[in-house]
This record gives sequence, structure tokens and C-alpha cells, in this order.
Amino acid sequence: GGGPILINMIHEVHNLRMLCGEIVAVQALASHAVRGFAVEDTVSINLRFASGVLGSFLLSDTAASARSWEQTSQENKAYPSHADEDCYVVSGTNGSLAVPSMRLKTYARPEDRSWWKPFETSVVAMVRDDPLRLQLAHFCAVIRGKAQPLVSARDGLANLRVTEAIAAAAARGDTVSLTPT
Repeated sequence: GGGPILINMIHEVHNLRMLCGEIVAVQALASHAVRGFAVEDTVSINLRFASGVLGSFLLSDTAASARSWEQTSQENKAYPSHADEDCYVVSGTNGSLAVPSMRLKTYARPEDRSWWKPFETSVVAMVRDDPLRLQLAHFCAVIRGKAQPLVSARDGLANLRVTEAIAAAAARGDTVSLTPT
């Protein structure tokens, strides 16, 4: 059977690739201690991007947390929502962006970067709509030949390669390097 690496992480990998670029190396530790199934239920993942960015990701089907995509994004009204929570925080040299709330915290000037200086805080404007409805409409437009896919087969393959590398790193306990395609 599939665990959260193959079922869920492939979507997260795509999001991370679109935000930070290609992933060139992964490390992972996995556990199945909570459910006791043959597949993982929790995974801690380290990522290295081609740009030099480093990332960490905690994936769990058993952690009690309101920081899942389902409970923060409000894309599926069947799930309870926690608008004050985020599932991603992308931190950089001059600030950070929390997703999906889109809270942006930055320093006014590069020379203000200090633990002693306050952040300027704003929210990145975006139009919120039902992504499942939009995805279905786009899919239908692709079928009718009126639109090109937003995610290519090459993207899907790259996502799968990274996801498989995460599973391999967890199984072997080492770093798995990837060659960007």
C-alpha cells in the first residue's frame, strides 16, 4: 500500500519546486510507530535545492495539527479550517512568507536585518476561489484543446523522481542526490 510519501508528498514536492526551484538532494527519516503498518506514517525530510536553498519538511498522517494543507488552505469546505494557521513558512535572508495566509514579514532595508529590529508585516493580495472547481474547468479546457496543461508531464516526472528519492533516503538512511532534468 501507499503511505504519505507516495500519496501526499508528491503534491508537496511540486509546490516546493514551484516556490524554490529544482531539488537536487534529499535526506529522510521515517517511522511507522503509530499505526504499525508496513509503510511510513511520519517522515522528517531535508531538501537541497539547485539554487542553494535548504528546506525541511515534516510529513505525517498521524500528527494532531491544524497545520495541514487541508486545514489551512480552505480549498475543500468538507475539512475544518484554521485561517490563523499556515502549512508552509518560506524564510529568506530579508523576510518570510507564510502560506496560505500569505503573511509577509520583511525588513524595511537590508541594513535593518537584526533581531533587534521589527519586521514590516503585510499580506500578499490574491484572489481566493475554489481551486477544485478551477482545476476541473482547466482540465475540461485542456481536453477541448482550448488550454495547455499548467503542469506538464515533465513536471510530474520530476515530482515523482524526488518523491521516490525521499522514500529511498528514508529506507537507506542516507542522502540521495538527484540530477535536475
